[in-house]
Amino acid sequence: MTVLATSMTGPALDQGSLATLRFLLSPQAHARGGGPVEVIETHMSWVVLDAHRALKLKKPVCYPPLLDYRTVVDRERDARAELRLNRRLAPEVYLGLVAVQRDAAGQLSLQPETALPAAGETVDWLVQMQRLPAGRMLDRVIATGHLQTAQVEALALTLARFYQHALPAAVEADAHIARFDTELALHRQVLTQPRFGLAEAAPLLDHADAMLGLLGDVLRQRVHQGRIVDGHGDLRAEHVCLVEPPAVIDCLAFNDALRQVDPFEELTTLGLECERLGAAWVGPLLIERCSERLDDVPPAGLLQFYRLDRALLRARLAVAHLLDDHPTRHEHWLGLARRWLALAAMPPGPG
Repeated sequence: MTVLATSMTGPALDQGSLATLRFLLSPQAHARGGGPVEVIETHMSWVVLDAHRALKLKKPVCYPPLLDYRTVVDRERDARAELRLNRRLAPEVYLGLVAVQRDAAGQLSLQPETALPAAGETVDWLVQMQRLPAGRMLDRVIATGHLQTAQVEALALTLARFYQHALPAAVEADAHIARFDTELALHRQVLTQPRFGLAEAAPLLDHADAMLGLLGDVLRQRVHQGRIVDGHGDLRAEHVCLVEPPAVIDCLAFNDALRQVDPFEELTTLGLECERLGAAWVGPLLIERCSERLDDVPPAGLLQFYRLDRALLRARLAVAHLLDDHPTRHEHWLGLARRWLALAAMPPGPG
């Protein structure tokens, strides 16, 4: 995964999108009994929440070469991809698309795609989701100390079934290895900047480079065996809801290439995050159960490399917040980067 650009290019947020957002924050956009409205803002979207559902509105932003949402057509295309891809792991959560319609008097309304065509003009598109219980997200459950082995077993089964049916990636072996080369170079470019004072990063980067050099044949074999699939792309604890069955949301929908992964790379990433949150036993259990169900036992050295590379990536993404023109929470992001680097230096284990 490549870090997003630190500044937006293209036009400023247009008045049409801001008008749509204001409408979504109004009671008129929500059914009676929908309760208070909240909004979550990310780099690329606004997510408006009421008591029952979440409505995601894409921002009209452009982050070349990764994505371009500047037109309604662009945003509709991405919304359709998000719906299709996320239904693989959360079919009951992703309810459908909703058109934002404007009538002749300039008034906005929401129409499910199934109700189209309608009299108004479609000025934007939303992804409609069932609102999930915040207290059952994996990161929250870990924080309470109430995570149960049975919940992780159920998650492992969900993920193993997903990977069993995931489409094989159309990737060449040399290109697959080159991706890691490129990622490691980006890690080094950011993490070794003297202003961050992360002296511990250099030896970890050297070790990762050396491991990659030794694992070339193993990585090629993974490609030739069809082990690289169209995965989730952003498998994190905050994207896992421990309902029955578990739901995994917010896959990386905007760039197909960034989802082309080894399942055990993603599982290692999720395990690392759980370890950082205080549940080091989760990763080994996920890998063991998925290995059994996928009939796939990756070499220990490959798993160690995935762990090192993904921890370096998380450290880089933390530090990247300090590359903004006006960075905030300087000590927070540096502290988080140091925590990821410390995890990179630790051997995997149940802790």
